[in-house]
Amino acid sequence: MWDRFLRACRREPVDTTPVWFMRQAGRYMAEYRALRAKHTLLELCKNPELATQVTLQPVNAHKVDAAILFADILLPLEPMGAPFEFAKGEGPVIHEPVRDRAGVERLRVIDPEEGLGYVLEAIKLIRRELDGKTPLIGFAGAPFTLASYLIEGGKSSNYALTKRMMYNEPDTWNLLMSKFSEVVRRYLHAQIKAGANAVQLFDSWVGSLSPTDYEEYILPHVSSILKDLEKSGVPVIHFGTDTATLLELQKRAGGTVIGVDWRTPIDQAITRLGTDVAVQGNLDPLLLGAPRELLGRRVDDILQRATGAGGHIFNLGHGILPDTDPDAVKFVVDRVHSYQKRA
Repeated sequence: MWDRFLRACRREPVDTTPVWFMRQAGRYMAEYRALRAKHTLLELCKNPELATQVTLQPVNAHKVDAAILFADILLPLEPMGAPFEFAKGEGPVIHEPVRDRAGVERLRVIDPEEGLGYVLEAIKLIRRELDGKTPLIGFAGAPFTLASYLIEGGKSSNYALTKRMMYNEPDTWNLLMSKFSEVVRRYLHAQIKAGANAVQLFDSWVGSLSPTDYEEYILPHVSSILKDLEKSGVPVIHFGTDTATLLELQKRAGGTVIGVDWRTPIDQAITRLGTDVAVQGNLDPLLLGAPRELLGRRVDDILQRATGAGGHIFNLGHGILPDTDPDAVKFVVDRVHSYQKRA
């Protein structure tokens, strides 16, 4: 049933719960590691044929219900005027962090074809390869998450510089958020036009904010993206981590599907969100390393708790970790697909 995932996103009946995984293409797969031995991460992202190959690896290996484009949330930074690299063992490094008004003003509001055409070409290639058998998810990073990398210069444990700009220079902050919002909005629309069947907005680090800060500094900007994307008619997934205190605000910001991480039991999230949005989640990624008996019980528990949802897509609460056994991923896919028969 090729549209199982899309039907669940639209809160329509499905034959069984669909399942896909964030970072389902990546370092835990031998096929991916073989390519990474020859190419950098950015080379894989910028070569449409290689990005297509990586995107399809988990679809072929695990029979997941959706493919997700192989790319990186930081790709828009370079054409906007903020080049970066992935330093070995350190993750992304921004060469010139933006920490003042002048730096924000220098950032360009780009069209997706301007510096990101390789992503759109990859989407077209992937859709041809999938040939109507599996839907494709496009994605982008949300404004706060992009800003946190740009301002901090890379990963951060407390986002001190980011919050300092947010609190002390609200006009500069809003200018930065507005620029990111417009770039992301255009980028996701272009992905849909190129052939993405659904899109996900990754606000991976927004859980570091209080509800008050989210409502004041983030929600208006995220809402401008999501509410506009909803007009496209494709499912729009709104994802964050550590968002137990933000779920209702995320729903208000927009999205036809709300991603729930493992810290909030999914039945509690459904009670808070209501059944007029679908939910996605929410297995702890580290449970993929647990004994199969425990892993199976936890998968079944999530599926049982999610029976009251308007629509449910099984996923992790965040991405697959590099040391994950691929057989555990396949085990979860089979467990999810067989649940209704076993139940």
